[in-house]
Amino acid sequence: MVQDRGMAQGDRRDGTRQVGLLRRLGTGVITGAADDDPSAIGTYASAGARFGFAFLWIAPVLLPMMFVVTYLSAKLGRVYGKGLFAAIRDRYPRWLLHPLMIGAFTGNVIEAAANLGGVGAALNLLVPIPVPAIVVAVAAGAALFQLFGSYELLRRIFRWLTLALFAYVAAAIMAQPDWGTVIRATLSPQIRLSSDFLAMVVACIGTSLSAYVYTWQSNQEVEEQIADGLTTPGQRRGASRRELARTRRDVLVGMVFANIILYFIILSTAATLHPAGIRQIDSAAQAAGALEPLAGPFAKWLFALGVVGVGFLAVPVMTTGAAYDLVQGLGREGSLHDSPAEARLFYGLIVIVTVVAAGLNFLGVNPMRALVLSGIVQGFSVPPLLAMMMLMTGDRRMMGARRNGRLLTVAGWGTTSVTALATLALVVSWF
Repeated sequence: MVQDRGMAQGDRRDGTRQVGLLRRLGTGVITGAADDDPSAIGTYASAGARFGFAFLWIAPVLLPMMFVVTYLSAKLGRVYGKGLFAAIRDRYPRWLLHPLMIGAFTGNVIEAAANLGGVGAALNLLVPIPVPAIVVAVAAGAALFQLFGSYELLRRIFRWLTLALFAYVAAAIMAQPDWGTVIRATLSPQIRLSSDFLAMVVACIGTSLSAYVYTWQSNQEVEEQIADGLTTPGQRRGASRRELARTRRDVLVGMVFANIILYFIILSTAATLHPAGIRQIDSAAQAAGALEPLAGPFAKWLFALGVVGVGFLAVPVMTTGAAYDLVQGLGREGSLHDSPAEARLFYGLIVIVTVVAAGLNFLGVNPMRALVLSGIVQGFSVPPLLAMMMLMTGDRRMMGARRNGRLLTVAGWGTTSVTALATLALVVSWF
């Protein structure tokens, strides 16, 4: 009965939320671009500068992993009707829930801090204001939007700035690399068993499959259903085949475009900074230098616009994701559809996380290095959380007839194994 009711609700939503193909593709492009947050930009740019074309293979390897992870989290929220940590709390003991919750919460805070620093460093290219002061202003603006405005409003304002990231595609082409070498490097993985190389692999995995993506995606599926009037978990339980097919298409479009940007950020720095002997990116100005073949002296403007656009989108996602993690892990409720007065703990945590993330930027860590470090931290949280999602989305008691099929099961556990082996190899390399 639950599944039938879910299917009926899914059919009703399918009928009321149809959008045109061009609008759907446009939304997917913007979403994919926004997924490449400042942490991702810093990590991919550093990978290309340090290792050149030898790191291009990571993009096609990451694409199916990005799709699997994002779709699994979306499927969990859509079918089970609850966010990631609410689902884990329902299904697993507290001794397992609490370490996962603390790990994901901490990862979100560190990632938010690194992204605030990245936005500050990018804006510092344009305005002669100290980076810490910019960080405080950006953090305050993001928190005020979440408390008194709307994330949707913030998204409408800044999402088009993310399209500045496509400048990396043009810059890479205009750098005129040897395309034969580029293709061979893309299709023939070159693995180096050094700690630096493995750390960058883990950083790329972590920033592409960040824990905040799981939390945010699963909870956004729930928020959409609440917007449709399905306010209780029982009403939200279940989904139609057509609804899940639409979710798969949306996720695929977004992840393909995110992966294209990922690839060309690495290619642009590999084709410009690496041969110039710039192997370590220590500043936003160096990262912006990869755009000089396209924009010349205006490269810093393009770089800053892209980072600011995705930063203003990503920071609220991370701070809200941290609040979702803790509230749901404690068995409390919180939704962006509630007002601050209705969900004091939820919005209070958003403010606290934002303040802590901004404060971490006063520890004197180089913003560009912090972006890579945050990716490594996130990389260690990927395998256990992904394993939990695989277990839950394959559980008939939770997913009913919509549990994972054979192909998704193989792809999901394969992704879990690859990420676990990468982090294990990094740990071994330290010794």
